[in-house]
Amino acid sequence: KEMSYSGFEVSSTVGSTSRRIFSKKSNLPVIVLSACAVMAACCFFSQGRLLSTMASVRRGATGISGMRAPSFRNHHPNPVRGLTSCQANGLPIDLKGKKAFVAGVADDQGFAWAISKCLVEAGADVSLGIWVPALGIFKKSMQMGKFDESRKLSDGSLMDFEKLYPLDAVFDTPEDVPEEIATNKRYAGESDWTISEVANLVEKDIGKIDILVHSLANGPEVRNPLLETSRKGYLAAQSASAYSLVSMVQKFGPIMNEGGSVLSLTYDASNKVVPGYGGGMSSAKASLESDTRTLAYEAGRKHKIRVNTVSAGPLGSRAARAIGFIERVINYSYKNAPIEKELSAMEVGQTAAFLLSPLASAITGQVVYVDNGLSTMGLSLDSPTLKAEEEQTA
Repeated sequence: KEMSYSGFEVSSTVGSTSRRIFSKKSNLPVIVLSACAVMAACCFFSQGRLLSTMASVRRGATGISGMRAPSFRNHHPNPVRGLTSCQANGLPIDLKGKKAFVAGVADDQGFAWAISKCLVEAGADVSLGIWVPALGIFKKSMQMGKFDESRKLSDGSLMDFEKLYPLDAVFDTPEDVPEEIATNKRYAGESDWTISEVANLVEKDIGKIDILVHSLANGPEVRNPLLETSRKGYLAAQSASAYSLVSMVQKFGPIMNEGGSVLSLTYDASNKVVPGYGGGMSSAKASLESDTRTLAYEAGRKHKIRVNTVSAGPLGSRAARAIGFIERVINYSYKNAPIEKELSAMEVGQTAAFLLSPLASAITGQVVYVDNGLSTMGLSLDSPTLKAEEEQTA
């Protein structure tokens, strides 16, 4: 096709060499490219990116280090590590000046800690909501330096938090707290820990926030098959794992800045059968994902904030070990996912940092899978049935 140029000039610059490829007022039937100049430019920019990356490695940017989730590397000797920096070359996740509240951190393992770390790396001020009985242990571990290795940031400093709040997201208001909980010695010495009270304290202490993270789940009968789950256990799973998100958006939504973002964590058992993940937990995750879509609409219109959830693959965290078969699930994922490696908590943290940043300003109401692609598979590659058929046809 004939294209018209009017005094258009193309020049190539490689190092200090610059030459004019085309500068003429004319009509040309074709566009002539200088292949050598293009190739040289590509080499130049590629080399620059490589040198930049090598420099980053030398200055210690290879890791938001210290994640010490239990390793099952004995199954897979050389797992491929994911990225450990929350900043891409030339496209930073910039959360400077943003205020975040992360609910569900209990130790230095797991997704909530990794998300908090990535948010801090990106410049956010992070406050935590910690389950009331775990708060004392968490504070003591921080003071004794047990988390120091995990707290190390890419610049060598230690991650710190703005505020630590006691939180029990099963209760919306003080009136909801039953006597046996109010008088329980595990709750002694703490106050103002229901969702509405914590939201009020956060507003009073730090003002409006920009980021809200829900990393909460509990199913007291999670080891029970659904057919053996009581009504009480089923509803407890729904309350702690799904409705808690609804309540948090209700109470925190009004104190969030426009353009803010909410993120929760879910699991693929929401829409697939995972034997062993019982007690109504699969139903609770399905509710969480459905509520994410509805909250994205309602909170988007009312508060102008976004709501998404990350469906994470298996990780050997303290919470996951409560299910009892996490090692086998991790091994299954390694053998069947398109990407053959163990999932790291930081990979979920990096995705969360992106979704919670302005870079994801058009993404809401979505379930984002971070599981090495396991959720895409329809058959298990290590199935005894498939292996038997392969042996027969061999």
